[in-house]
Amino acid sequence: MKRTFTKHWNDYELIDAGNQKKLERWGDIITIRPDMNAYFKAVLSEKEWLDSAHFEFVESSKSAGTWKALKADAPTKWAIQFKQLTLNIELTKFKHVGIFPEQRVNWDFIADNLNDGDRFLNLFAYTGAASIAARSKGADVFHCDSVKQVISWGNENMQSSGLSDIHWIHEDALKFAQREIKRGKKYNGIVMDPPAFGIGAKKERWKIENKFPELLAAALELKEPGGFIVINTYSPRLDEEKIRKATKALVANEQVEVTTLSMKTTTGKILEYGLRTIITG
Repeated sequence: MKRTFTKHWNDYELIDAGNQKKLERWGDIITIRPDMNAYFKAVLSEKEWLDSAHFEFVESSKSAGTWKALKADAPTKWAIQFKQLTLNIELTKFKHVGIFPEQRVNWDFIADNLNDGDRFLNLFAYTGAASIAARSKGADVFHCDSVKQVISWGNENMQSSGLSDIHWIHEDALKFAQREIKRGKKYNGIVMDPPAFGIGAKKERWKIENKFPELLAAALELKEPGGFIVINTYSPRLDEEKIRKATKALVANEQVEVTTLSMKTTTGKILEYGLRTIITG
């Protein structure tokens, strides 16, 4: 499958990967986190990893764990820059730190394809890096997530970046999208980052491989002609074949590109993250 490579920036570096872990630098802080896609051998030694890192995430289950401090007095909350944006970083019990750096390629795409006054919808929006990237271009931004804490985190990122007036929506993403369709709303750009297993605002449970066609149909109905949709998916149960089958059934005249989102480590390894689907036209 074709790859889309995303790049490091001044405040983020994927230093090395291997042995089902990745070594990353966020500003001045270096972390070690589990990553099942790093199934190959690392370039740097375990000692080099441990000597450089400030924290290592130790899993207690597939979805949770604790951070082990490897350096004294290292902060557990700090901020990094991406171009003119400020992104607040925090160590969470789910191994995440507040942004998915591989999605930098999407932030660049948003900046290149939105104009002042365009309407932008971010579904499953997490802490809102895509939202503030769109807002920095003057777009009218609607940010929807079912978790209150990450909406607050996104608001903090907006304020830290010197921005304002993002519309914050605490709601199940699909339900909000379907209501927007009934209201006759349209968007010039739509980004969605659905988790493999979803839990809505009212604790509704669903799986992305079952919901993908419904999400795609809603996004297509909300998209303005000439607009774009970007979908990131990380579930092995939703492979390229299933995505292409769904897009073939639902997409009429637009262009569809499905690629594997990837990043090259400083040491030269290639780490794959998931599938990136872009629909334009």
